[in-house]
Amino acid sequence: MTLHHLFKSLLGITCLCLTSAAACSSGKPAAASTPAPTAAAQPDTASRPVTVGAARTDQYVPLLRGKRLALLSNQTGMVGKRHTLDVMLDQGLDVKVIFSPEHGFRGTADAGEHVSSSVDEKTGIPIASLYDGKSPMPKREVMEQVDVIVVDIQDVGLRFYTYYVTMVNLMDAAVTYGKEVMVFDRPNPNGMYVDGPILDMTLRSGVGRLPIPIVHGMTLGELARMANGEGWLKDGKRLDRLTVIPCLDYTHQTRYILPVAPSPNLPNMLSVYLYPSMCYFEGTTVSLGRGTDWPFQVYGHPHMTDRGFSFTPRSRAGATAPPQQDRLCHGVDLTGLDPEAVIARGIDLTYVIDAYRDLTARGRQFYLKNNFFDLLIGDRNVRNMLERGLSSDQIKATWADDVARFKQQRRPYLLYDE
Repeated sequence: MTLHHLFKSLLGITCLCLTSAAACSSGKPAAASTPAPTAAAQPDTASRPVTVGAARTDQYVPLLRGKRLALLSNQTGMVGKRHTLDVMLDQGLDVKVIFSPEHGFRGTADAGEHVSSSVDEKTGIPIASLYDGKSPMPKREVMEQVDVIVVDIQDVGLRFYTYYVTMVNLMDAAVTYGKEVMVFDRPNPNGMYVDGPILDMTLRSGVGRLPIPIVHGMTLGELARMANGEGWLKDGKRLDRLTVIPCLDYTHQTRYILPVAPSPNLPNMLSVYLYPSMCYFEGTTVSLGRGTDWPFQVYGHPHMTDRGFSFTPRSRAGATAPPQQDRLCHGVDLTGLDPEAVIARGIDLTYVIDAYRDLTARGRQFYLKNNFFDLLIGDRNVRNMLERGLSSDQIKATWADDVARFKQQRRPYLLYDE
């Protein structure tokens, strides 16, 4: 399926959108702004490759020329074999500063590792880290240098994946300082479905910023529109100027193969598809494969014996101090799973339940001595349900209403067919 969009202006908020009727919509819901999406039961296997927003220079260069720009990006901001920064500079655009997210501009830092500000060696443009452990917001003197914040980064569509948090923080800064935001949209590799509880906002954290399910099924452009339209930005305010440059030849059923690993421990598509089911181990004593060749594709623990698979996490780039480092872990190998079967199951808590029952039956610690498990899953009741012995299907049934409600709530902001 091919979708075509033209640029229009609506109430001072501009947004390039993909619709078959060449309509346009803003960051706020409007009755005629977006056609009602239709459900797609089968994967979209259209032969034409997706065109990402950053490749559509004819759409955004005229809007950005003559303005001072900041670019939020990292190693995933590629147009073919060239970085978006180089594309923008070659078009004569004035990029004053680069904002870098978790893992840094080059994408090599560990998860949660603080990244210092620096200078891009190739262009000499200063890099302002938004993950330096000091403040997630850019400094006033940096914001005074720019007119527009451009976002071009590959997300994976999970509430606990921090790139969207950085984008929302920059949207907050844009509201505060009266700046524009433009999102070069990219596909969501987990955009095929919606799953998980809506975040209990008393658990709001760096791994959960908005009242959305774990798997929200939206691109960053769509999510930016929703955050703006629903009043989720600072003090309930809205951006006056939010523009999304949409992808072409993309639907929410497109199986988009990421050309660049989005972070060090998501090295392949199976890890990306398993991520919604595996990340909760980060709040436990169980290794999920950091420090191995199979992060987010295996799990185990030194005391989960009587298993037919074992591995030993080692310090390496992107995982310098992995959980259970240098200890032989026994567990489960998921590397042979069929990706389509993983997608079809959505969030699958059977892995967590398996490890929980194994370790607690042996009198071993499962949860870390913090609430990180709760922060990741976004619901304090799940821990209790695990302790009561509920199955994965029974737990998932408790958030079915959340999923249905969110799918209706997000509908005005979608840019691509479901």
